[in-house]
Amino acid sequence: MRRWNGWGDDANNFPLNKHARKFLESRVGKAKALPDADFKSALKKVPESRIDNPHPLLSTDAEDRLRHARGQSLEDWLAMREGELGPFPDAVCWPETSEDVKQLLAWAGEQNIKVIPYGGGTSVAGHIIATSSDKRPIVTIDMGRMRQLEDLDTASQIATFGAGVAGPDLEAQLKARGYTLGHYPQSWELSTLGGWIATRSSGQQSYRYGRIEQMFAGGEMETPIGTLEIPEIPANSAGQDMRELVLGSEGRLGIITKAKVRVTPKAEHESFHGVFFPNWQQGHDCLQAIGQEKIPVSMLRLSNPEETSSHMVLAGHPYLLGGLKRYLKLRGCHEGQMCVAMIGATGSKSFAKTALKQAIKQCKRFGGIYIGAPLGKKWEHSRFRSPYVRHTMWDAGFAVDTFETCVKWSNVSKTMQTMEQAVKDAAQEMGVKVQVFTHLSHVYAQGSSIYTTYIFNVAKDYPETLQRWKNFKKASSEAIVACGGTISHQHGVGVDHASYLPAEKGELGMKVMRNNIQLMDPGGIMNPGKLVADIETEVDSLAVQSLDKKKQQQIKQTA
Repeated sequence: MRRWNGWGDDANNFPLNKHARKFLESRVGKAKALPDADFKSALKKVPESRIDNPHPLLSTDAEDRLRHARGQSLEDWLAMREGELGPFPDAVCWPETSEDVKQLLAWAGEQNIKVIPYGGGTSVAGHIIATSSDKRPIVTIDMGRMRQLEDLDTASQIATFGAGVAGPDLEAQLKARGYTLGHYPQSWELSTLGGWIATRSSGQQSYRYGRIEQMFAGGEMETPIGTLEIPEIPANSAGQDMRELVLGSEGRLGIITKAKVRVTPKAEHESFHGVFFPNWQQGHDCLQAIGQEKIPVSMLRLSNPEETSSHMVLAGHPYLLGGLKRYLKLRGCHEGQMCVAMIGATGSKSFAKTALKQAIKQCKRFGGIYIGAPLGKKWEHSRFRSPYVRHTMWDAGFAVDTFETCVKWSNVSKTMQTMEQAVKDAAQEMGVKVQVFTHLSHVYAQGSSIYTTYIFNVAKDYPETLQRWKNFKKASSEAIVACGGTISHQHGVGVDHASYLPAEKGELGMKVMRNNIQLMDPGGIMNPGKLVADIETEVDSLAVQSLDKKKQQQIKQTA
């Protein structure tokens, strides 16, 4: 059964081995877990619904409302674990057709009720929470029953799905027909097609299949003023592309009900391979070269030295890893300096073999040591387990969170160093220790995404632990802004990143976005406070757009 206060199925558990715990304690100190609230006590805190004239599709059941109150950000996690989840939606509903959604939006407009679209509940940026400033009743619309493959045009390789379909169900329906979408975000187990589109998601093999914007061909979105239909034309020069209006809209314009996506025949072969580099710079330069030469592998990832060493310890098997380290040392890769890269090869057997051969040739040119597929098989086996590790860490008294950005190649290393240093400086100011490491997860000819993880001890209570997270979030976000990176490469904006968006979009860009929202949602009922912050918050956030020059210099100099 799905957990009410964390990630995924409660039958899945991946214990923290003794070597991993000892390693973490050596980096951040002894840890002591905080007490978790039980389900019954949390349920008692759900207030009476404020809806006086309910729609027939609505449920005001306390458990339904509790299970839809939070996403998966660390702030959400702390709220669930403490048992203080509020504010809650006043009702939840599960439409089964586009017509149901249309009627619900019309009813919400008439009743002056706000609406939160809900896919898989996997948001790590506050997309699905009811904010404390909401005075009107709130209804969460769960799209999970709209999950069928409605059509597959094999000649054009276009599949039409209900937007509530989750990753495993989507791939299973396509696999039965010999196809794949190939979109595998880390949240794949629970996240949905509509959510991927609404937040501009990126999957682990985006290098082959593209990000969701390359896959999204058209579809339908129900808005408060009507249905927006987008035909699946391969390409056009007929004005602005309406797909771009829907992509990244985060529920502010309407609810995606049907999505037409570009699919690919299922690959004959797929494998993942490990390569070690003596240092970060050689690995960085190799991935840049592969990306700019457009060698057709399916995935490229590069862990920095700290992530490489951390993952080798956290993975366990110290004796096997000891042998690997000795071999790598003989080849010039020393612990604390070496970096591991993962390379995917997907397609026909001959195509995958040729692509991998070309990539390995480049790796060797930059001093890489190819160690074959065993490490890749281990990564593939655990590729969707990482969200469960948060449970393992939490039970041992450790909190773990991530943040990410994307910059051009000339700025990748400096930005990575600046982001990590910002977290370390924030920890020092609080008098705590932090373990921080980074990898490049999505490579482009122009640049790369940068994905940073940090681990710290929980505090003596929940409020202090939350404050630690807020300090880390502020420091990392300001570092990203100072380095000219996007505030989010793959997690969207939601509430958590909204105050930093003006720094990226500019005053005119924010006005365009706000005008689009006001046009499509004149009553202001759609997902309030997400993506584009309320006016007061946005005015305050203009300070972020032009961070004090002295502070910018201080941040940049940490690299």
